[in-house]
Amino acid sequence: MFEAVRNNKRVAQIILAILIVPFAFFGMDAYFSDAPGGGEVASVGGSPIMAAEFEQALREQQDRLRNEGVQVDRAMLESEALRRAVLENLVNRRVLALYVAENRFSVTPQELQQTIAGVPAFQDEGQFSLQRYEALLRAQGMTPAMFEARLAQDVRLQQLSLAVGEGALVATESARRFMLAQLEEREVSEMRFAASALAGEVKLADDAVQKYYDSNAASLERPARVKAEYVVFDESALKQSVSVSDDEIRAYYESNGARFGQPEERQARHILIQLASDADAEAVAKARTEIESIHARLKAAPAQFEALAKELSQDPGSASRGGDLGFFGRGMMVKAFEDAAFAQQKGDIGEPVRSDFGFHIIQVTDVRAATTRPLESVRDEIRTELLRAAAGRRFAELAEQFSNTVYEQPDSLAPVAEALKLEVRQSDWVARDAAGLGSYQNAALIEALFSDDALTNRRNTQAIEVGNNTLVAARVVDYQAATRPPLDEVRAAIEAQLKSEEAARLAAERGAAALATLQKGEAVEGKWSAERKLQRGAPVLPANAMQAVFSASSAKLPAFVGVNDGVEGYVIYRISAVKRPEMAADDPQLLAVAEQYERVLAEREFAAFLSELRQRYKVEVKLPAKATE
Repeated sequence: MFEAVRNNKRVAQIILAILIVPFAFFGMDAYFSDAPGGGEVASVGGSPIMAAEFEQALREQQDRLRNEGVQVDRAMLESEALRRAVLENLVNRRVLALYVAENRFSVTPQELQQTIAGVPAFQDEGQFSLQRYEALLRAQGMTPAMFEARLAQDVRLQQLSLAVGEGALVATESARRFMLAQLEEREVSEMRFAASALAGEVKLADDAVQKYYDSNAASLERPARVKAEYVVFDESALKQSVSVSDDEIRAYYESNGARFGQPEERQARHILIQLASDADAEAVAKARTEIESIHARLKAAPAQFEALAKELSQDPGSASRGGDLGFFGRGMMVKAFEDAAFAQQKGDIGEPVRSDFGFHIIQVTDVRAATTRPLESVRDEIRTELLRAAAGRRFAELAEQFSNTVYEQPDSLAPVAEALKLEVRQSDWVARDAAGLGSYQNAALIEALFSDDALTNRRNTQAIEVGNNTLVAARVVDYQAATRPPLDEVRAAIEAQLKSEEAARLAAERGAAALATLQKGEAVEGKWSAERKLQRGAPVLPANAMQAVFSASSAKLPAFVGVNDGVEGYVIYRISAVKRPEMAADDPQLLAVAEQYERVLAEREFAAFLSELRQRYKVEVKLPAKATE
């Protein structure tokens, strides 16, 4: 039974979903957030979602995005779209929570225990660590009971998600038709009416360029641009100003002994007689008699443990191995079993013990003593961590100084550069529509550079966060306003564009006329390319061309379709043969497609289910235009 719970696929799915929903989307703190007072941002079935709860979820999502290791635009982090997405997630979880409460979904203690043991945040070198688990909870001011109650709620939500998703069934014939359509082949050749070949025939009106210039002022305008100097303040700028002593490393090592140690582990085997936790007295008496009989046989012949486990144990996962459960540490098994196993001496056969699974006879077969890695083997690891932490603290201390200095001495970046030993960097021309300054892609930074104060008064921008623990302040040193270049400067480009457009129009006109002739069964002048085979599921032509070729009727071959290729011209495709594949009902490709189709349907089913619940529980969104300060 223990082995069956440990390896259950459904449990693994639940663990995965828990990691995806609260840990990945909100960060681990989602389990530790209460819902304090404040204004409502939404209500679900009369149950309010408060501003404080929403703001915490928003901050956690912003932090998760920053910690992904890529530059994140602050405008995106503060966008209405992100705030709406976070609120939608909160609403959906509240809707599902109401439903599971109404329908009395439950989670067994065993399922919850195995779920917790499988969470990577609670593991040390791939094994569940009770010390790490308790330390993380203490750090958040939580007790195991409080945490497990919230975790159980997430497991119930996932039970519901699986129940709805697994109801999506795909007819084999539907998948087969889809697959046959994807594998269908058509032999095609093409005749091109290239716009470039007709450019010499184009004659523009004498005033065509002037008219275009006069009527397209906005599109011809070159955006405003600046040259700027800027300073960057991040943790790398502090590397030389922080240090860690050997005494600090030793102190950290000694105060975090559990992190660098491996707790005691035991290997045991057991014989299980199953018994429900709520079994009546008669069933308990029967199971107790059976386990005591086995125990008596083992007392008389201890060497028979493995053979008796194979014969009599009712744990299907371990019986075939003579009851062997492998090595486990504290927190990996239910408490009654764990207490008994860790109280026994190696080789002893203990008295029968009852757990939620039934009665066990346990024999400890090996013991791995607790170990601790020596300081020298982890010194560099500790040093790196302490340096990073020191730099982070130092950054927090000096970030305010950086911001204040660029604000209080707005006419130059030299004071802040001198005070914090930073380099003043120079940019090339930066356009008003640029994505960022230098390697810092940030819309807010560009917005600040083109503000009236920065352009007119040449004052420093405020310190702007452009990434995780990275601040930038800039100052305009040169500026060019938006301007439309003189006609002579752009005449050649306008003329080329107009000729290209007219040539494309002529090509489309002639191509369409040729297509009409071919569809009448008459011949046209032109050169066909070599035939090639196309497959719907492996597109090699532009999307509009693939759509035209595979939408064409194959009742009469050859068939002809035409596609306007924009400025390139016009293309006629001749379809000369169609090959439709055969597919057996048990073809592996068919089974794979059916599974993918099933997943798509499951997502749609769950979305529809959520939509229905949102109507049932009456969702009302009251999200303010701006987050509460």
